[in-house]
Amino acid sequence: MALRTLDELGDIAGQRVFVRADFNVPLDGGGVADDLRIRATIPTLRELQDRGAALVVASHLGRPKGEARDELRLGPVAERLGELLGLEVMALDEVVGDGPEAAASHLEAGEVLLLENLRFDRGEEDDDDRFAGRLAELADAYVDDAFGAVHRAHASVSALPELMVASGRPAVAGRLLQREVEVLGRLLRDPDRPYVAILGGAKVSDKLGVLDALADRADALLIGGAMAFTLIAADGGSVGESLVELDRLDEVRAMREHADTEGTLIELPVDVVAASEASVDVRPQTVPAREIPPGLKALDIGPRTVEEFARIIADAKTILWNGPMGVFELEPFSAGTRGVATAIAGAPAFSVVGGGDSLLAVRRAGLEDAFDHLSTGGGASLEFLEGRPLPGIEVLED
Repeated sequence: MALRTLDELGDIAGQRVFVRADFNVPLDGGGVADDLRIRATIPTLRELQDRGAALVVASHLGRPKGEARDELRLGPVAERLGELLGLEVMALDEVVGDGPEAAASHLEAGEVLLLENLRFDRGEEDDDDRFAGRLAELADAYVDDAFGAVHRAHASVSALPELMVASGRPAVAGRLLQREVEVLGRLLRDPDRPYVAILGGAKVSDKLGVLDALADRADALLIGGAMAFTLIAADGGSVGESLVELDRLDEVRAMREHADTEGTLIELPVDVVAASEASVDVRPQTVPAREIPPGLKALDIGPRTVEEFARIIADAKTILWNGPMGVFELEPFSAGTRGVATAIAGAPAFSVVGGGDSLLAVRRAGLEDAFDHLSTGGGASLEFLEGRPLPGIEVLED
């Protein structure tokens, strides 16, 4: 897959460039609680500024479903973006209309305008051509640097770049999107082996597709988090009150048979940290993963599981991690996720971590610099690794 990139953008001095960013970040107390996704786009924005362009930046935030909601406005994002760029970012309270058109028309080289939350307009999620047309009026070129949104057929991701190309204006990938495709493409096509994938999170249904795809490509799948207990239950284990998706048992068994056929190891927890509820006030117990007593639910992988996972991780040449091993936000149930993060950080492997919770765990452990790639895409990463066509990437391919 060959993407058109900033290298093909040509001379953009004095032009307005529409940059689709992914600033879907957590807010807290009127500010940005985690600015990773904003920082990840800075290299693209600076390069465009250095080449003399004025920037019209746009993003979604949350799921307002076509309605303007004050708690999902992008004002705090504009403030943080301005701090990172060292300039004032003009934040608008509209997405399209006379106001954005007038503001964009007066932009000077190097200036940055941030539109209001794209999803305040229903046309965004409907991939509406008319809405895309209003966005197209704001710029002379298009850059997509929002890897976390490329799996969505939304107007700013799909219809807008198609319209730009059809009208003779360039549409290319930014440096973040380019890097994500290069790194994940390496995992998809030619990983150094052994290739170990560690997957966690709540629901196995969210990751059955990528589990099945990785059964073809990985040498070992290490599965933690609540999703592991649907697999254990499908194999006859007693999982107490742990989360189990009973309607997925047959699919899980089929996935395991597929992995066995391919010779791919599936490693499940052997012990867990369990309690009656996810609370800092309960007294957790470490119990066998297949013999969880009634009334208890597994909320983290146990120390023996961390040791076994770490042993497999230590021999890996390529590592993918997506999803925490338990309720890591609460200290009684954080050791498993922290242990896996530490094991990956110490492994002599090419390591990739993706998914918001995994990234948060890495940052909490102070291990950001120990990973080779921090992917800004959660669902997009998984769909890419399944080999699915992604609308926002297809439209930028040569």
